[in-house]
Amino acid sequence: MKISTYIGALALLAFSDAFVPSSQSSARNVAIHMSTEAPEKSNTNVAQTEDTSREKVMTFSYDMSLEQKYEKPTYPGTGNGLSGGEDGDNEYDIIVIGSGMGGLACSALSAKYGSKVLCLESHIKVGGSAHTFTRVHKGEKYSFEVGPSIFEGLDRPSLNPLRMIFDILEETMPVETYKGLGFWTPEGYWRFPIGSAEGFEALLMEQCGEDGPKAVKEWNALRDRLKTLGGSTTAVALLNLRQDAGFLSTTAGALPFVATHPDVFADLPLTFDDLSKTVDEIVTVPFVRNFIDCMCIFCGFPAKGAMTAHILYILERFFEESAAFSVPIGGTSQLGETLQRGLEKFGGKLQLNAHVDEIIVEDGRATGVRLKNGNVIKARKAVVSNATPFDTVKMMPQKEDEPKQLTKWRNDLGTLPRHGAISHLFLGVDATGLDLSHLKDPAHLIVQDWDRSMQDSQNLCSFFIPSLLDKSVCPEGKHVIHVYSSGGEPYEPWEKLTPGTEEYEAYKKERVEVLFQAVERAIPDIRDRLEFSIVGSPLAHEAFLRRDRGTYGMAWAAGSSAPQAGLLGKVLPFPFPNLKTPIDGLLRCGDSCFPGIGTPSAAASGAIAANTMTHVDNHLQLLAEAAKRDPMYEFLDPGILGQIYKPLVQGFTPSAELRTERFASGAGAAPVDYTAKNAERDAAASN
Repeated sequence: MKISTYIGALALLAFSDAFVPSSQSSARNVAIHMSTEAPEKSNTNVAQTEDTSREKVMTFSYDMSLEQKYEKPTYPGTGNGLSGGEDGDNEYDIIVIGSGMGGLACSALSAKYGSKVLCLESHIKVGGSAHTFTRVHKGEKYSFEVGPSIFEGLDRPSLNPLRMIFDILEETMPVETYKGLGFWTPEGYWRFPIGSAEGFEALLMEQCGEDGPKAVKEWNALRDRLKTLGGSTTAVALLNLRQDAGFLSTTAGALPFVATHPDVFADLPLTFDDLSKTVDEIVTVPFVRNFIDCMCIFCGFPAKGAMTAHILYILERFFEESAAFSVPIGGTSQLGETLQRGLEKFGGKLQLNAHVDEIIVEDGRATGVRLKNGNVIKARKAVVSNATPFDTVKMMPQKEDEPKQLTKWRNDLGTLPRHGAISHLFLGVDATGLDLSHLKDPAHLIVQDWDRSMQDSQNLCSFFIPSLLDKSVCPEGKHVIHVYSSGGEPYEPWEKLTPGTEEYEAYKKERVEVLFQAVERAIPDIRDRLEFSIVGSPLAHEAFLRRDRGTYGMAWAAGSSAPQAGLLGKVLPFPFPNLKTPIDGLLRCGDSCFPGIGTPSAAASGAIAANTMTHVDNHLQLLAEAAKRDPMYEFLDPGILGQIYKPLVQGFTPSAELRTERFASGAGAAPVDYTAKNAERDAAASN
């Protein structure tokens, strides 16, 4: 549920290790309060949640090489994963595992680039965490979100990578907008007014009392300190990035900004470093510090643990008059369905209920996948995993004769620290006589105690009432409410329980009581108005969202480099494993890759993977095409500077491990028209 982050000119160095596969690099595997080793005692993960403090950075650790002690429950409505491969078409250029925002973006853009693409989804619904489910009650339908609910920049051309991808695919998604975010804190209710710098300063004056002028001064000082980095968001976009030599051409349009803002290089380490270091230097007023922590928590960490990059887009763009949050009409499932339309428009295919059991590796190269039903589908060019790193390593069982670098990569990813699980509460509510005029916005954040960790699932939660703006999600006269905890719910107490038992039901009731109480702050008689309620435990979250142990995502705190971070991890505190792997033709995308957690960021990671797999000329053409769609996107096209660099780098794109025999002779110096190649091959096969 992270509000998106965007990084500009800093991205030039972020991908400067593009020439070297991750298997040739080393990373500093050190982080405050974190370890890539499994906890020595099984209760370590739980113990840290029992007495949380504001300064504590919580992460959870498991060893994916160990067998789990308890059997996973199964749930109706998630599919059996036994589809796929029945049509006899068992060879594609690119196979993408998972239809989350990263997987769909990668699939759709790869199809637009001309590749023959198959996206395999284990669930019966598209979208990963961004899907909805329906409950029929008394013959009427109620639809609920299961994941992210706060989106900015989807209502218009913007710097949101997800919106950019929609526009590149020439797809639209209707939304309703709202202009604030409600906060229910120990001090009471207050509202963050997006799109108004003056309105926010008025909020600071109101909430901070005699410290109001000081709060305004410190807030503006923080914005000024990070202004250069924030301004770089319109110099180069995440969609300009690729992980090979071609990035020198596709990001060349940022050179004028860099030339006029040379301090951006000095600030590059700050971009990936712990935000709290900068905040501690500038901000002392508690209300401002609390607000910053609240806005950062969408990435999984408060300011302590979050990259400075996570606040840049908020500082730079949330105070423009046009800024607004969006509610997709029909639910968040529309995000995935919009990308699916783009994928299929360009000839790609999405297969639901198709669980991948194994990524097939032959002679050091990913050559396809083996499905749960036993069918094998081959990939001529690449396999891309949009699964979490923890679920990806499950698909790569260790072999006796495998390279040591693969074993290390698997171990590193399988033991990465992660955020905890999430608990959900879904409410169908009778709105008869219910006055919600005091709620100006659908989205709200609740903090019980500022002295406790915001990662504590019993301290911070959110609730979302999409039916305030989207009447299609429930019957007339009703409301639907999704309440969800922060990603700090420990998994161990849940895995011992069996769904349906008295013990399980009692524990569910105990753990979601704080979620009920959160909604009661806004709607005191909520329990009396219930048509029905559904509790989504971490076990259900894991099953429905296909995320190991229901995790919110990878949790490498800013301030040091993650394992497998590549060369960049040697010179900057880069907190993400490389999207490339030691296996030729195997890439990753999703919220465990740069730029991190959140639907826009995950979509951007998919775009970067797609760009990395195509010739730089194709990438440049796409950027030039996008730049013509709206004045907002003009900066995407590197123009003449990109063309100057292109002859120097085109022979190295895509990088060697992603080339196949279908590239023109001469080390891939000329792009391949995959659409034409696929048509020729299919025509020959039919004769």
